Amino acid sequence: MEIKGKRVMVVGLGVSGLAAARFLHAEGAHLILTDARIDLDRAILPPGDVILGSEDCAALRGVDLVVTSPGVPRGSALLREAVRGATPVISEIELASRCLGAPIVAVTGTNGKSTATVMIGQMLEAASMRVFTGGNLGRPLIEAVGGGYDVAVAEVSSFQLEWIESFRPHVAIHLNLSDDHFDRYRNLEEYGAAKARLFENQRSDDWAVLNRDDPNVWKLAPAMRARVFSFAINRPATSPAIWSEHGALAFETGDARGRISLDGFTLAGRHNLANAMAASAAALAMGATPDAIQRALRQFRALAHRTELVRDRNGVKFIDDSKGTNVGAVVEALAAFDSPVILIAGGVDKGGDYSPLIKPLRDKVRLAIFIGAARHKMSDALSGATEIELVATLTEAVARAAEAARSGEAVLLSPACSSFDQFRNYAERGKLFQELVRAL
Repeated sequence: MEIKGKRVMVVGLGVSGLAAARFLHAEGAHLILTDARIDLDRAILPPGDVILGSEDCAALRGVDLVVTSPGVPRGSALLREAVRGATPVISEIELASRCLGAPIVAVTGTNGKSTATVMIGQMLEAASMRVFTGGNLGRPLIEAVGGGYDVAVAEVSSFQLEWIESFRPHVAIHLNLSDDHFDRYRNLEEYGAAKARLFENQRSDDWAVLNRDDPNVWKLAPAMRARVFSFAINRPATSPAIWSEHGALAFETGDARGRISLDGFTLAGRHNLANAMAASAAALAMGATPDAIQRALRQFRALAHRTELVRDRNGVKFIDDSKGTNVGAVVEALAAFDSPVILIAGGVDKGGDYSPLIKPLRDKVRLAIFIGAARHKMSDALSGATEIELVATLTEAVARAAEAARSGEAVLLSPACSSFDQFRNYAERGKLFQELVRAL
């Protein structure tokens, strides 16, 4: 991709936008840098024209390319004007894919993306590959360019996929699809269509790893141009596929069949079993051996703020699942518990339906403590499923949960909401939860 001398506008200067801007500057582009925030530290920006706090569409004059950050909505005046004026608009992952020599393994889905992405990275490293692991989980894909990697493994969000053109993963994984981001999408169909763009540029020699247990994902299989590698709890009628069988993962690829032991795999819950199957399928598609995959699974540990055990206090386990920012994630988190749960949930409502929580709350939750801006809406939607209490803050919720919890129970922070009413992100929310629990 020819960048030197081009006028490139970067819209949104968060983690991925800033990484894209630095790359573009190093490649010789003239930058126009824009962000809605007025208090952004200009010292962290590469040289260029800087526009903060407003969308100045006049700045698009003479611009050859717009690179947009995932947090910028499609309704942005700058993006709409760029499209109207036929100025190309792409995402950071599209930019990266045009400049990256290594094959890409890309993971999407409503839940489990980060866990599966890191898991795949570790499996391929165990297979002696030089691996870049990043994307939406923290380290932007553009940082893989020029790194001499054998493969780049990236978590990819629907927001990032909105502005792709030729982005083509050699292995594309879709974990699951459930209600989320309805503050950005009108319905599940529109959200799912954004996710499905992951596969649109694949060819017959690529791989599409699909969840056969999720009808919203599996219905995509007939339209795939890539070879489909399915994963599910039970053995399928056709291969390539991977499934759970007697404490192991059994697989058939067409050319080979085998088993991957789950001895030493410490992550609980059916969602983590699904993550392990999807990651193993992707690693097999990339040529990793079952032995390498098995070693990686044995050594893998839960990521921060994802059903992470914080402390066992007087027989009560305190679990941080602050990354559980949608209803589907909370359903899966609760499914992993055999003991009664005190659930702490709430934050900013994302426009989804809370009714899938009714049965898990009735079956698993002795007390639900709802916090933040969404607490009254959640209480109304889930009234009668279990005992419910409302408090304003996470600090109050942890104190109340500790007071109410009995030995043998678990206190689970799994919010089903975003954190932006009281926190910068889910990690800050999880960090405070852990601090409060350790201080008990």
